[in-house]
This record gives sequence, C-alpha cells and structure tokens, in this order.
Amino acid sequence: MKVAVVYNRESQNVINLFGTPNREKLVLKSLQSVTQALKRGGHQVALIEGDKELIPKLEDFMPRVVKGERPGMVFNVSYGIQGHARYAHVPGILEMVGVPYVASGPLAHSLCLDKVVTKMILRQHGLPTPDFVVLTTPDMDLPEIRYPMIVKPKNEAVSFGLKVVNNDDELREAAGAIYNEFRQPVLAEQFIDGREINVALLGNNPPDALPPVELQFGTGGPNIYTYEDKTHKSGREVTLACPAPISDELKTEAQEIARKAFSVLGCYDCARIDMRLDEAGKLYILEVNSLPGLSERGSYATAAREVGMDYAAFINRLVEIASARYFGTPEPPTVDVGSVDTRSHVASYVTQRRDQMERELRELTDAPSRTDDPIGIQQTVHRVTEWFGELGMRPAADIASGPDAWCWETSKGFAGGTLLVAHLDVPMEAGAPQQSFRRDPEYLYGDGVGTSRAPLIMMQHALRALRSIRRLNRLRIGVLLYSDEGRDARDSSAIIRKAAGKARHVLVLRPGTPGGGIINRRRGHRKYRLQVVGDPVRPGRTEPKTQAVRWTCAKVEELSRLTSQKDQLSVSISELHTERHTMALPHRVTATILMTYRDTKRADDALHKMRTILGKGGPRWELVQISDRPPMRERTVNARLQEKLMDIAKRWDVPLKPEFSRWPSVAGLVPADTPCLCGIGPETQDRGTPQEAVQRISLVQRTLLLAEYLAADLET
Repeated sequence: MKVAVVYNRESQNVINLFGTPNREKLVLKSLQSVTQALKRGGHQVALIEGDKELIPKLEDFMPRVVKGERPGMVFNVSYGIQGHARYAHVPGILEMVGVPYVASGPLAHSLCLDKVVTKMILRQHGLPTPDFVVLTTPDMDLPEIRYPMIVKPKNEAVSFGLKVVNNDDELREAAGAIYNEFRQPVLAEQFIDGREINVALLGNNPPDALPPVELQFGTGGPNIYTYEDKTHKSGREVTLACPAPISDELKTEAQEIARKAFSVLGCYDCARIDMRLDEAGKLYILEVNSLPGLSERGSYATAAREVGMDYAAFINRLVEIASARYFGTPEPPTVDVGSVDTRSHVASYVTQRRDQMERELRELTDAPSRTDDPIGIQQTVHRVTEWFGELGMRPAADIASGPDAWCWETSKGFAGGTLLVAHLDVPMEAGAPQQSFRRDPEYLYGDGVGTSRAPLIMMQHALRALRSIRRLNRLRIGVLLYSDEGRDARDSSAIIRKAAGKARHVLVLRPGTPGGGIINRRRGHRKYRLQVVGDPVRPGRTEPKTQAVRWTCAKVEELSRLTSQKDQLSVSISELHTERHTMALPHRVTATILMTYRDTKRADDALHKMRTILGKGGPRWELVQISDRPPMRERTVNARLQEKLMDIAKRWDVPLKPEFSRWPSVAGLVPADTPCLCGIGPETQDRGTPQEAVQRISLVQRTLLLAEYLAADLET
C-alpha cells in the first residue's frame, strides 16, 4: 500500500502566520523510525509536510482510485502548524478530500487537546479525574482546591508550562507565567502525589489495552514527567517499567478505565491514557493523548514489545487497524491462482502497478518517434518486440512484418478472436517542439502521450494481467501496430484490412474522449492537394484575372460552401503555401483540402462539384487525391461488443458512453460485418497539441476494462 507519513516539523508554508504557533516538534529520529518500519512492512512510503501543499502532494503520490481499489493511506503524526485544535487540522483536510488515515479524527483530537473539555466529558461518564478549576485570568479568585496543585496551559501538550504549586503566591505566579507565554486559560487541578501509570490502546470496537507502563522518576526533580524530562534536558533519567509493578486487579482496572476513556472521547486506532495512582490505590486520569508519541524507546512501543510486537510490527499493525476500520479487513485476501477470481485478480494486478505504468509511460513518451523519425520508430518497434517476447507472443505468420506494420499473436493465433490495433508513431508536425513527459495530480502530459504512448502501455499491462492468471495463451488475441498514422495509414492500410478480416472483433486503441467517450462511428476523411500556377506579376501593375493568389482565394471560398450539415460532409482548407520570384507577387499556390464525409457516394459527388467549381480558364490547376480514409459506419453487429464493455464499466463505476467523431481512424478499414469499437484508449484532452494530456485515473480504468473484457472472452 502507498503510505504517506504526514508530519509537522519545521515548515511554515502557510498563507499567513498568525495566532498560536505550534511549539511541539516531532523528533526527527522518530520520523525516520516510523518510515523505516513501514518500508520493512512492504509499503511504498512518502514523507509529506502537513502544510498548504499537502493536497497536491498527496494527489501526486496517491491519485484517484477505481471502484474497489484500496486507496493509499496517511500515517498521521502531524501536530499542526498554528492555531487551536491543531491536531485536528490535517485529519480535517484528509476527510475533506477523501484520504483515509491512521489515528483519531478531528473531533477526538479537538476534545483531547482541550484538557478542560476532556475532564468534563470524563466526569460526565463517571471516570475518575482530579478536581480542577479553569483560571481565565491570573488575577481571578483562587479555587477552593487543596494544595498541592498542578498547573498547565488549557490547550497544550508535551507538558508545556507544567508546574506543581503549594500556595496562593506560587499559583498566581505560575498561572501568570503560563498566561503570558501561551495566551490561553490555565488549568489548575489537584496534584495526585503518587505513581504515574499509562495505558496504550490499539484497535477499535473495543480497542486492545496493552500492559500498563509505569514511569519511574529519578532523583533531583518533581515526581512528574516534565518537558525537560521528555527532551532529555532535566539531568535525570525517567525509566519505564512494563508491565507496571501493580496487582492484577489494578492492572485490569487501569485497562478498563483506559478503554472507556478512549470510547467516550471518540478516539480511533490508538491513544495513550495517562493516569496517577495515589497511596490509597485509586487511579485518576490526567490526560488522553489522541496522538501519542511513537518513538522506539517510548512507553507505547515498550508496551507493544511486551505483547510480542517489535517496533516494525507495531507500526505496521497501526496501518492494518486503520485499514480494517475503513475497508473491513486488515489485508486483502490472498489469491489462489488455481481457482482465481478473474475480476478481483485482474483488478489487483492493474491497480497495484499504476506507478510502474506511469514510469514506463514516461520512458516511452520521452523516446521520440514522430512519423518523420524512422530511427525513433525503429527504436520503439524494438521495445515493443521485447514486450511481446516476454509475454510469449509470436509474430503472426501470414501477416507481413514491417516496414509500416507489425503483428503478433498468442499461441492459439487470433483468427476468430480479438485484434487490438494501435500505432507507434506520434502524428505531429515536424516543426512542433518536442514535449517532455510531465505529471500533475490529474493528468500526464507529453509528446503523443494520449494519441500513441498511453494506449501502448495500457495494452501491454492488460495482456500482462492475463498472463499473470495464466490465461493469455488460452485466448485468441492479436496485436497489430502500425507506424504511419501521421501519413493517414496510407502504406499500412492493406495489412490492417487483411488482419481485421481474420478477427471476430476489433478494438482500435485510439484515445478516448473526455467524459468516458468511446467511438462507434466516424466520418471518412479525404485529403486533396490543389496546385495553382499563374503568371508572375510585379506589384503596382494591373493584375490580370489569372493572378494565382486572388483566383485561389475566390475558389476556396466557393469550395467551402459545399459543406453540408444535412449530408454530414465538410470541405475545408488546412494548408496554403505560395511561391514567388524576387520583386514579384506569388505565381504558384499549393493548398491542402480536407473533406470529411459519412457517405462515399456523396463524397464522390462533392469531388465532381469541386472540379466543376475550379472549372476551365484562369490559371493552370491540378487537383490530386493524397489519401482516403474510409468512414467507420455504425453497425448493428457492434451491439453485443458495446454492451459487454458497458457492463464491465458499470461494475467498476467507470464512465463509458458511445460517441460519434468527425475525424477518421483505421477503424474504417475493418470489414462492415466485423464488430469494431474505436477510442478504447485512455481519455485524452488537447490531442495533437503541446498540451496533450491523458487523465491518470483513465489510464488505470481503461487498462482494467480491456483486461477484463479479454479475460471474459475465454468464458464465453
């Protein structure tokens, strides 16, 4: 599991600093001990300061999860930066953004940090605590409580300001010092001159009470645990006796008192209840520590060792306890591969590898392979060839391999099975700057990250998930990768048609659209080159009717009027280049004309009209078709394929909806009687731009959908 240890130590990274500052500092050694213990428990650990950057850092470390996936967890040891009830600040943020965490929630922390409220609740529930009074100002009337008394700030911890007083003068002096330093009311309570016992609690409903620990004070100071003792500045040694040398009856009573205090204050997972034992053998609760210290030499760890838990086991037990509270079981059940539950194992395999997927996506994205980069494409081919070798897949014997398309298949072949289609090249203009991989909490950015790279990673990990349950080679699966998407698949189209004709159904791993879109129909796409050549004309002279630029612009305007929403056809100009002699107006114009269409006959009619508009006379012109990408028509045979994917998506609460696209893909090459869906890749925004980005959660979701869909093919 991903575990973020959230702490406060030195950071003042807030919008403003004002109010009551936190004086409580987490010992660096304790922080290191917790981190090392979690790593020994097999967790992936990150250290994060609990300041204003907490949320984006958590999002980056533990992004959104799919349904049923256990999210990461925060191991909370944060004392807060400033203000009252500061223990509650980080848990409150975590609850707001939906991140589970170890230890109590905001309410329990608030109650326990306010010593007066704690004592009022204890009294209300019949739990023993010393008599007390609150001094709101140093000069108020003194309480009628017998001396000695102990004074402390109302809302502090770690024994700040703690002092025993024996008369009115000492009380006023100590209360004044606390008020001046901490600017808060003073708690004055009867001092119980006896032994100090604490009980650590571990778990919930009810918690386990560990053996009581006695603090044994050396000579040279008061019989209390001071701040100087805790920071090793008092000059005396405070030792821990565990189990405390008290009778079994008293031990049981201390544990029962501790459990009840834990419950009435609403604590979770862990706490330490500090008590005093007077000479008559009566116990009194002094404080409830909802965020107890976790040092290896502290009383909590000492009590855990007494019941057989070393430090690493103790720290990891806290994570298991919190997991049980949030998810119902301490650990997910083990998987027996011999009788594997496909859904749960595929989900577990995919979700546990999201970091690996993003790491491999980074490597692939930063390895350039644009359409016009043959060396980069060959390097990518080499990489994916290694993938399929590791998966035990072989080159498809009857499908040509290279130079523009490559096909692999499982040992059973893919005839009558599923064909996955994706492209290796990044179809971006040669002059566009290369965009390196980068990540934010929601999206992954980079050159072709969604159009090319993420679908390849998604496909690889879906197949690996099947291999992990020993099903890959029992399935009929083929993978066809081509490298000329940026050239409208002109050279690979024949191979794609042939491979698609063998398959029972085809999934094209073009990127999905935001909001869960997959594509079940697309327009066709034709590209023409219009070249116009006129006579050179010098500026300032009368321009003949054959002036190339003016004539072309006028014709382009007429051509654009062929666009018809009713006929689902559009004609537009995507590029315009001119050539001229020195000191002359352009005499040559080259234009790229794009036609998108749904019906081939209407496209042919539009071409005839285009030639008519260009007509005779005027400059010399030539219209040449560069490419033709057939439309992907809506087909009734898609219904079952679409329904199957939608059912899987519904089980995982993954958004999925069929959509229409005006842009073409190789899905148009699939025979009309073969079920086919496109846009199966992860959701991508700003495709083909420097801001192209893949939604991080979608990379996991779409991989999960593909893996489960392919696995279900064996069952049907």
